[in-house]
Formats: sequence, structure tokens, C-alpha cells
Amino acid sequence: MKGISHFISGVAAASFCPWAVQAAQEGNPLYFILGGAFGLLPDTLDFKFYRFFYRHEMYVDPDPENPDPQAIADALADAVRRAGEEGRRVRIKLNTIRLGADFWRQYVVKFDPDAGEVLVRFGPVVNTGQVPVPGTGGDERVGRAKLAFPVVQTYDATTSVDIFDGPTFAFTRDESGRVVIHFLPWHREWSHSFVIGALFALAGWALWSWKAAVVIMAGYSIHVLEDQLGFMGSNLFFPFSRRRFPGIHLMRSGDALPNFTTVWTSCLLIFWNLYRQGPPSIYNFSFLQLLVYGAVLPLGLFAAAIYFVRRLSGGGEESEEIDLSDEWGDPKMS
Repeated sequence: MKGISHFISGVAAASFCPWAVQAAQEGNPLYFILGGAFGLLPDTLDFKFYRFFYRHEMYVDPDPENPDPQAIADALADAVRRAGEEGRRVRIKLNTIRLGADFWRQYVVKFDPDAGEVLVRFGPVVNTGQVPVPGTGGDERVGRAKLAFPVVQTYDATTSVDIFDGPTFAFTRDESGRVVIHFLPWHREWSHSFVIGALFALAGWALWSWKAAVVIMAGYSIHVLEDQLGFMGSNLFFPFSRRRFPGIHLMRSGDALPNFTTVWTSCLLIFWNLYRQGPPSIYNFSFLQLLVYGAVLPLGLFAAAIYFVRRLSGGGEESEEIDLSDEWGDPKMS
């Protein structure tokens, strides 16, 4: 999910603690700040700190003057071979191709486990907003390299590389001799662990009180649980386990409806907790009424609006879900 969704979820978690509401009413917002901050912290640790210290064995740095898709495909296939033959984790970084202050050459990588190969194709030049520049169509050449070992895909079949910092892949051999593909291995490797959250909670207990520890743990945990709704999953019990538990594939981090629903529902929960723990109100309503009039009806209207906009734009029902495994959409790639 987006950062704002994690932040407001942490604040909502704090609002369920009576002492947090009472302190806020007395002019002390500490617990709400802790809930929001630690609801955001796991991703902050990864994207603002850890990614810059992550070590890579291999780097792919395409030539902007003579982009060669075959060289990229060969490098990825070589990384898979090393992981399979040497039985160790091999990490490879795909660098972006900057052409100017606001221009980047896009390229797409696709792992095909069924065919046992990796394919690379260069796309158009895009600006920093990832919008293609008119007149800069993609390259028809396709880099194709056979993989020396069967691979296990744990994320999307295709990955676009375009602006700012490029992605990292890690390849590890499993017990059956297959090579498992890990996308952004530095993300959720250790930061998204309930154990790490508990350590932060203990630190909060030492600095403030057990009440702060409860809020910290709640905010941190809600972030971890929300991320399990997606595809990547997390290492939930680091350092006691190195296993990344897969997500349940219900949503993607950038999906509009789940993020909007999370923010809206969190605001409703915060409102409800302030209402029920505050002084008597002139207007009284139940939690069920709040859900129906505050959540079901507006969110239903929002979902219906998205549906009809897609229908009117010609997308239809078929465009509601994009099959990224066939994202290339070019018979030359088959």
C-alpha cells in the first residue's frame, strides 16, 4: 500500500487505545504520532536506508548509445546459472538508462518459466512521469537467453525498468534444484517482521511506558498485515526465520480502490473511537449505522463510479484485471 494508507492505519490502530484518546483530549498527541510513525516505519527503513547499503554481485549497465537487449538477457541468465551451480544467493542490479534531465529509455524484462528463458525488449523513451515521448517507439529486437535451471516466479512475470533507480533480483537454489526469483530482495527482508516490531515496542516501553509500547506494536503490525494482502509477502519472523511468507495476492500496492478504502475506513474508525470515548453528543448513532452510511454506501458508489468510467472509456469488464504474464502483447515475443 501507499505510505498515506500505512500512516493513517497506524493512527487508527492508536485510536483503539483509550489512553491515546484521553491524552489527545488533554493536548498530548504522542500516542497518535507514534501510531502513524511506526505504521510508516517498515517501508521507511527499506526505501530510505537499507536499499542503499544492499550489496550486489552483478550490475547491468546498458549503453545508452547502443542499447543491446541480448546483453541484458545474457547477464540475467548468467546470474541464474551461478545461483544454480554454486548453490548460493546471487544478486543482480538492473540500472536505468538516463538520456537527459527528463528522459529515460525504458526496457522490459520477462521471465518465462514454462519456456525456460528470459526475454528483454527496449521500449520507448519516457519522461520522469513515465509517459512515452511521441515518436520514440520501442525497439523490435528481442534479447532471448535460455536458463540453465528451472525457475520459480514469485512476483510479476514482467518488470519495467525506466526512471530513477532500477530493480534488483536475487536468485537462490531451492531443495529441488530450481532457482527461485526474488524481486526487490532488500524490501521486506527483515524490516517487515513482528519480531522487529516487538523490539521497537520494547524501546518505546523503556523511553515512555507500556502504553507507548502497545501503540508502537499495533502500528507496526498493521503495516505488516496490510502488506500481506499483496504479492511480495514478508519475512514475518526475522531473525528467527529467513523465510519470506508469500502474500495472498488480493491487491497491488498502487491500486486506487484498496488504498482509498483503507484511508477512508481508517478515518471512520478514528472518528468512531473519538466519538465513543468522548463526552456525550447531541446526535447518537451505532457502529452499524456508521458502517452503512459512512463506509458501505460511499465506497460502493466509488467502486461503481470506477466501473462506469471504465465502461464509458471503452475498457469494459475485460480491462478490470490486467494479466501481467501476457503484458508484452506482441506476437514477436511468443
